[in-house]
Amino acid sequence: MTVANQTHRPYGQTVTPVRTQRGIEYDLLVRVTKHLSDAWARRREDFPALALAINENTRLWTVLALDVAHEDNGLPELLRAQLFYLYRFSELHGRKVLAGNASVEVLVDINTAVMRGLRGAGGGVA
Repeated sequence: MTVANQTHRPYGQTVTPVRTQRGIEYDLLVRVTKHLSDAWARRREDFPALALAINENTRLWTVLALDVAHEDNGLPELLRAQLFYLYRFSELHGRKVLAGNASVEVLVDINTAVMRGLRGAGGGVA
């Protein structure tokens, strides 16, 4: 940056990207889903990491379920019910994974589908 450019922007860039609720939810789902995938790949060497990733996924879905169960939630009722069902399924399936009776693949698939919905609806995630 030249001195001439600095005189036009003496305090640097002042525009801060606005984060939407959808964008925050999307980012959390990305992070949790990556942890699930990574922990599953290392499950034999590091079972505690898998337990932590399952717990993190369950906590995220619990927060989402509380949000869709709230009467002020603006989503359509059918979508709210479907998201609540996904919370229950994810919670129960996570227990099966920890018991050694299932894999995380379906949890990753669910999270990925919700991420696609968050990204696709409304033209993208800010």
